Amino acid sequence: MARRKKIYEGKAKTLYEGPEPGTIVQYFKDDATAFNAEKHDVIEGKGVLNNILSEFFMLGLGQIGVPTHFLKRLNMREQLVRSCEIVPLEVIVRNYAAGSISKRLGIDEGTQLPRPIVEYCYKDDGLGDPLVTEEHIAAFGWASQQDMDDILSLALRVNDFLSGVFLAVGIRLVDFKIEIGRVYEGDFQRLVIADEISPDSCRLWDVKTGQKLDKDVFRRDLGSLTDAYSEVARRLGVMPNNPPAPGKPTLVN
Repeated sequence: MARRKKIYEGKAKTLYEGPEPGTIVQYFKDDATAFNAEKHDVIEGKGVLNNILSEFFMLGLGQIGVPTHFLKRLNMREQLVRSCEIVPLEVIVRNYAAGSISKRLGIDEGTQLPRPIVEYCYKDDGLGDPLVTEEHIAAFGWASQQDMDDILSLALRVNDFLSGVFLAVGIRLVDFKIEIGRVYEGDFQRLVIADEISPDSCRLWDVKTGQKLDKDVFRRDLGSLTDAYSEVARRLGVMPNNPPAPGKPTLVN
């Protein structure tokens, strides 16, 4: 059987041509990176956990009417997703101060923000994904004003959903980032949540202890990243049985 055509390989995922036109197979790797890939390791089982957790969140969003690119999970490491044009922005929603906003504004980490704050970064690894304003986005044509209104609405709906889901299992959603895709249906364009939603893209703290259950465990050498992600999956009731060892992508018929 011929190997499927690789479309793109990123830090945490590889994309392959899907079995049907307009589809993509998204393969979750075990690679962990931080500080714009200056720190790198391979964490056994990380891709399996992110795949299953992202499926859980994407399905939940679909159930409340938030459109996503997710179609179905194929196996322990792969998802079938809708092909879309990625808006070249990372959309960041912050509920508590942490990471770069604490450094930029001198706010103590863990401080609850007056309201959810939405920020945008231009997706360019070579530039370090710089923070940009809506003025930059409009001037350079990355998204229209209508797109920005829709993106803001989507981001806040995702925040409401995720905050509730995590709080119900004793986890505080500090912040998260999402990517937005454009899906074209004839002349009609629709914006959808794309990429993934997982502990790789969220900051998650235990409500009582403040224990970090996200990629900061890797960034700051705080222990086992697999244990942290497994705890999130266990609390949400989606812990996989006997996660497989890292391997090559499974070909999909």
